[in-house]
Amino acid sequence: MGTLTTCTLSTLDFNFTVKSRQIPNFRLPKKPKSSCFLCRRSIQSERVWFPRRSFRRLRCYSSSDNGNNEGESSSSGSSNKSTTDSATTTTRTTASPPEVAEDTRTNDYDSDPPSVSSRPPTISPLGPAYNNFQVDSFKLMELLGPEKVDPADVKLIKEKLFGYSTFWVTKEEPFGDLGEGILFLGNLRGKREEVFAKFQSLLAEVTGNKYNLFMVEEPNAEDLDPRGGPRVSFGLLRKEVSEPGPTTLWQYVIAFLLFLLTIGSSVELGIASQINRLPPEVVKYFTDPNAIDPPDMELLFPFVDSALPLAYGVLGVLLFHEVGHFLAAFPKKVKLSIPFFIPNITLGSFGAITQFKSVLPDRSTKVDISLAGPFASAALSLSMFAVGLLLSSNPNATGDLVQVPSMLFQGSLLLGLISRATLGYASMHAATVPIHPLMIAGWCGLTTTAFNMLPVGCLDGGRAVQGAFGKNALIAFGLTTYTLLGLGVLGGPLSLPWGLYVLICQRTPEKPCLNDVTEVGTWRKTIVTVAVFLVVLTLLPVWDELAEELGIGLVTTF
Repeated sequence: MGTLTTCTLSTLDFNFTVKSRQIPNFRLPKKPKSSCFLCRRSIQSERVWFPRRSFRRLRCYSSSDNGNNEGESSSSGSSNKSTTDSATTTTRTTASPPEVAEDTRTNDYDSDPPSVSSRPPTISPLGPAYNNFQVDSFKLMELLGPEKVDPADVKLIKEKLFGYSTFWVTKEEPFGDLGEGILFLGNLRGKREEVFAKFQSLLAEVTGNKYNLFMVEEPNAEDLDPRGGPRVSFGLLRKEVSEPGPTTLWQYVIAFLLFLLTIGSSVELGIASQINRLPPEVVKYFTDPNAIDPPDMELLFPFVDSALPLAYGVLGVLLFHEVGHFLAAFPKKVKLSIPFFIPNITLGSFGAITQFKSVLPDRSTKVDISLAGPFASAALSLSMFAVGLLLSSNPNATGDLVQVPSMLFQGSLLLGLISRATLGYASMHAATVPIHPLMIAGWCGLTTTAFNMLPVGCLDGGRAVQGAFGKNALIAFGLTTYTLLGLGVLGGPLSLPWGLYVLICQRTPEKPCLNDVTEVGTWRKTIVTVAVFLVVLTLLPVWDELAEELGIGLVTTF
């Protein structure tokens, strides 16, 4: 009589006692067989039915009687657990005929013989860790996700770049927003700038134009580098992951539409500055919240020509700002995106969003490019504001002046004090103040520049603070700025819309530079500190007590 034995896999030297039990003779159905991928012997397929579902179970038969499928069944079972390095011993019950299903399972410590059951067979829990849907999901995530670093390249880089004389690698960790890169941690064996320059040249020779290597501060470092400064580590990312993509056609279209809207908001600001000349029904509609019927907008057409100088001034400040960024980025070979202007009916514009289209080489470059735009727009705005003040105090220029409410000068402590010192107490302590439109353009330009220099997110001020003092300092500055904006301390009535704009569009800090460790120098830190201080003075409103004492507007006390 033949004997059927189970297919047993083992990578360890274990001894198993195979127990057998006499069963009636039977003959298997004559169905096509194929070889088992585990033991290379024949397998038999049968269909097992369950409520509303059916499964096909494959059984492996290895016969000792030259093909006669009759004999005793002997089985032993153990848990199936597979890893990438070793496979544990696995046995499957295989000797039951289709008519009488035998599902027995014993462990290494059980000496009782297996029992025979007449109940329908059950699906064994032994199987793969993931089903087909999960495996397909993982493959889809790999296809749609960012390109990861090739392990072969990692091995080559470790052999060719790192060493005992430059940087001794002790540990590797994931690097990047989604862990698509490799962060090499270890001990630096030379001057960090020289070692990093050597690594960059060797990386281009070894892998070509394929990867970007970043020198960053070691995360969670317990001590400083013995040579001074923070401990450094090196991150490796593919260029298609670390570098921004090119500007698309839709982005050009959106930028053009936003620019047209900004032109319209600038013209609207010029018309609103002539409020004392506008028809009463138009003024009532825009100032009275109870007004329902809109006036005839054709009444505003005669005031468009006189509004253009102010609109030109606002647009000129915006263009100067962007030109400053591009002039600072060109010598550094840094690419910038086209500006996306943000229209605003109060200031004409909230500025523009300009993105970096290449990885910055170091923190000094980040500071220089970030400060170049605000400094250019501030210089032009301050010039227009100063010339407008002089024209406003000139008696011969009365015909070109416009009347504005004096309480508008309480919106800025710095600009209000300068205006009070130039125009005098008599002019400022009145219901309206006659000023030149050029002064309004300069005021709006300085306010917009100050808003963009706030140290938060990826605004110009946030980039400058991040480059000068690091990301941790930007987080502290950002929390303080959000608090002051929420309380209305900075910007007055514009604090809420500006805070929402930053939270929606500009809250994310800028990505690290290639060399994100080397300090920028004392004088750059000093310039950034002074700039932030001037920003606070520009956006800080004049409180009523000081305004009453200085004579800025007519303060009503109840």
